[in-house]
Amino acid sequence: MDSSPFPLTRPGDAEAILDCISDGVLTIDLNKRVTFLNRAMCKLLGFDARETPTGHLTCEMLVQSHICTTRECVLERALCGDRVSNYETFLTRHDGKVIPVSVNTDFLRDEQGHMIGLVEVIRDMSLSRELTEKAAEVNALKERLDERVRFDNIVGRSRVMKEIFARLPAIAASKATVLISGESGTGKELIAYAIHAHSPRRHGPFVVVNCASLTEGLLESEIFGHVKGAFTDAYFDKVGRFESAHGGTIFLDEIGEISPAMQVKLLRILECEEFERVGSNKTMKVDVRVVAATNRNLSQAVKQGLFREDLYYRIRVIPIELPPLRSRKEDIPLLVAHFLDKFNRQMGKGIRQVAPEALEMLEAYSFPGNIRELQNIIEHAFVCCEGQVIEVEHLPAEVRRTNGLELSSTLQDTTLSGLEREAILRVLEKTGWKYKEACAQLGIGRSTLWRKLKRFNLSPPTV
Repeated sequence: MDSSPFPLTRPGDAEAILDCISDGVLTIDLNKRVTFLNRAMCKLLGFDARETPTGHLTCEMLVQSHICTTRECVLERALCGDRVSNYETFLTRHDGKVIPVSVNTDFLRDEQGHMIGLVEVIRDMSLSRELTEKAAEVNALKERLDERVRFDNIVGRSRVMKEIFARLPAIAASKATVLISGESGTGKELIAYAIHAHSPRRHGPFVVVNCASLTEGLLESEIFGHVKGAFTDAYFDKVGRFESAHGGTIFLDEIGEISPAMQVKLLRILECEEFERVGSNKTMKVDVRVVAATNRNLSQAVKQGLFREDLYYRIRVIPIELPPLRSRKEDIPLLVAHFLDKFNRQMGKGIRQVAPEALEMLEAYSFPGNIRELQNIIEHAFVCCEGQVIEVEHLPAEVRRTNGLELSSTLQDTTLSGLEREAILRVLEKTGWKYKEACAQLGIGRSTLWRKLKRFNLSPPTV
């Protein structure tokens, strides 16, 4: 006899229960094929439950969401062992309407415990009172922010960032095409969204397309849409990103990665504001503001014949060059404070500050991943820190790793203790016995250094 309090005796019981849930539920296999949709999910996507195809469709084709077409793809994250929890994004319905949603996922496993797919639960946030109150709170906070060091969620007190902040209001007020260039992780999408949020189009949609994440055929369908029967698996008409962004802003990230054929088609929509869906000869008009971004040197790509010169100057009406974090080190303390506040709210912790030695080590680090890497470093430290102050030992190993420390191959004492004593002495001599600098290079706290000085009987030379 089944020991569960409410046994499911018929195969359709589970589907019947899921159809009673107000949130959208769908399941996918490891090939991203949709295997089940509940009634609420059909309604959320704008379909009639009786007409919705499932078995031959991928989740990317059926659920047109930012999370499905970027490196944040829920399946790719699941294969790395990550669940998605309360991820806020936008979903494009079958009728082209863009709505805010919250996404949660969990694993589907067989009887042997092997992962066979995912279940996604998607909640419509468009009518959520909580979301409305949160937006009002954020807007009130924005009005109180110091414009000298902040523009929306972008912070910086360096001269170059202040110059960018000063230009952004005028840029946002226009409809001119913007090209944001800079290394990966410098905050190009934040700048793009800030331009949209302060523009006359702020009440319209903000649609993101990652041009590097899709093949040429998929990218064309994603940008321009397609009609039913245009190609294999085109079971219904699809609204493209430009059409979804009508009246708002479209952000073309990594635009330097698109093919020459796509460059020609993109140039036409920029110049004429018209296009055709894939497989259709019907011309459609759109009113969209275009903001593009790249981490490539497009002017060099033009000289090499890899990027059209006319398209380059068409998207570069207003250029914005974001500097790497290593060239704006004075912004690191401000960014650290910003991330402390962010992760305290997210994790429910009460971490007050970063220890001076740890902050000095961060300021000495080169940050090849720029601001995104700094955010990840602070998140790592939050996980490791149990107190109220982030210390050096809470930072990742690559940050703490000593630079330029070389031990002589002629050491008399090759024991571990002897090597440690020699390493500490070398750094102290190199820094002129300045303990703060020595701690930063060794990757240890001041109290730890004092204990080791006492243990190894080390003291500064007498004058």
